[in-house]
Amino acid sequence: AASNISADRLRASLEFSDREGLAKYVALQPHYNLVSRDTYEGELQDLAARYGLAAVPYYALASGFLTGKYRPGTAVDSPRAGGAAKYLETERGRRVLTALDEIAQAHDAPVATVALAWLAAQPTVAAPIASARTVEQLPALLAVGELTLAEAEVARLTEASA
Repeated sequence: AASNISADRLRASLEFSDREGLAKYVALQPHYNLVSRDTYEGELQDLAARYGLAAVPYYALASGFLTGKYRPGTAVDSPRAGGAAKYLETERGRRVLTALDEIAQAHDAPVATVALAWLAAQPTVAAPIASARTVEQLPALLAVGELTLAEAEVARLTEASA
């Protein structure tokens, strides 16, 4: 898998592999989630689609922000709080939380599950990478396999995160 690679470098590698008849990348590990879309969408995503690469995004929950535990005015004692807090300072981050809350409530599902389901609904994504610090966090991560978002819900989250 290629990780943290630019579109230009990935393209050059794939073209070289094709030209020389060599094995090529089959997977891509981009930084990609509802609040960090610009690092993957566009050229990198287009290359993944064109070459049939499976995307396996890391930071799928944006350092915990997309779990819903970080809210305006709420102090959270966690090593990840600093990284997640930056999203609270943006209108986009607040829009994403609102959309996640609405869809999570409609499905009676955790916010984290909905955020991962949005990623799983993206055409080139094979599976998102998300980690749990505690056993109690696992059910929300594992439930993504049981939640399929409607097209309108995917569109709502995509619009909120634009």
